[in-house]
Amino acid sequence: MTKLTEILYSAGVTSYSGLIKSLAPFHPKARLWSEGRKDWRSKLKEGMRNAENRKVAWFHAASLGEFEQGRPVIEAFRKKFPDFFILLTFYSPSGYEIRKNYPGADFIAYLPSDTAVNARDFISITHPEIAFFIKYEFWYHYLKTLRKNDVKVISFATIFRPDQVFFKKWGGFYRKMLSFFDQILLQDERSLQLLSPYPGMPFLQIAGDTRFDRVADLAENAREFPEIERFINGGFCLVVGSAWAEDMQIIIPVLNRMGKDLKVIIAPHEIIESEIEQWKKQLNLPSLRYSQYKANHFKLPETLPQYLFIDHIGMLASLYRYGSVAYIGGAFGKGLHNTLEAATFGMPVFFGNRNYKKFSEAMALIDLGIAHPLENEQELFSSIHGYLHDRDQLNEIAEKSRDFVSKNVGATQKVIEVAEQLLKEGASKS
Repeated sequence: MTKLTEILYSAGVTSYSGLIKSLAPFHPKARLWSEGRKDWRSKLKEGMRNAENRKVAWFHAASLGEFEQGRPVIEAFRKKFPDFFILLTFYSPSGYEIRKNYPGADFIAYLPSDTAVNARDFISITHPEIAFFIKYEFWYHYLKTLRKNDVKVISFATIFRPDQVFFKKWGGFYRKMLSFFDQILLQDERSLQLLSPYPGMPFLQIAGDTRFDRVADLAENAREFPEIERFINGGFCLVVGSAWAEDMQIIIPVLNRMGKDLKVIIAPHEIIESEIEQWKKQLNLPSLRYSQYKANHFKLPETLPQYLFIDHIGMLASLYRYGSVAYIGGAFGKGLHNTLEAATFGMPVFFGNRNYKKFSEAMALIDLGIAHPLENEQELFSSIHGYLHDRDQLNEIAEKSRDFVSKNVGATQKVIEVAEQLLKEGASKS
């Protein structure tokens, strides 16, 4: 059965790759996905030239969110093992295209599709000493090839849910994938309880979520934007992070209702010109795009804007420092975006009430009264209005929020300790 499942898995991977290539002429992301993997062997050989006579640590992230989760570990690993060559790979264009110039890695590339041949060639070119897979990344042929080559493999910030394929009656093949890891460092107790009954699991331990380390560092070293302070001018500010169209459908009526009581910073999930312009037209009060603000040397127009649209990548995490409250997008669609980036700055957090329950940090924030899932515009209006007129409650939430983040830091150090232990084991065997 397992062999048949392996054949079906490989056929599925190949079919998916073929589908993406066929969509490339018509879809920008598919085009980036396909173009980024062209002639990957020669690109990888060229990129690995500087790795000669150096040990290699390979970090793999699916996309931008997973990279941010893994970033504190990459940077801590660099400090602990400065002689290692760090290879960073991405599966998705939304991670690679934004972080392809990240200075914390020695070489950054797309991960080729998970076929047996690709995995064999990739490992033979890179020769990693240790490999790190962040959160949800499980690729059968890569993991199997790493194990075959005695490479130490860690999965960290990993979280499991009962509805995942690993826990289906027919999930034996996928559970076998997990056995190729040396250690899986889990985010929570529930994940440990789900995996523990199954034989053949690697060493499992709860290490926590490295995002807490990342956001704590962000809060401590957040960028300052004097132009944002001028825009807010001491007002009560809502920061909307990673907004989708579904989110803006309930946000815009609330903004029109709140009027001049509220300054608003809106960072769309994707910068789509037509979408931003459409949102601006629906607002009753003046708005400004960050690019226009910048082009005018950050001089505000005479008719002061109430809303600022951030059409620039890489600012959002630091923008939360200027918020009184935050709305995080995605929960009305594919899934909630990062709530911890806002929570670390000490503020109430709002989001849609549909797709958030698989995010343990969101559930914890709800239990503490910091986060509020909302169904409609009336609920959002009432929540913001309540905090606007009750600063004591706002301050209480701020203290709870910062305390929640500070109590959960430390996962990065645990990952580094495990990596150090595994590298020592590997050295003693060689």
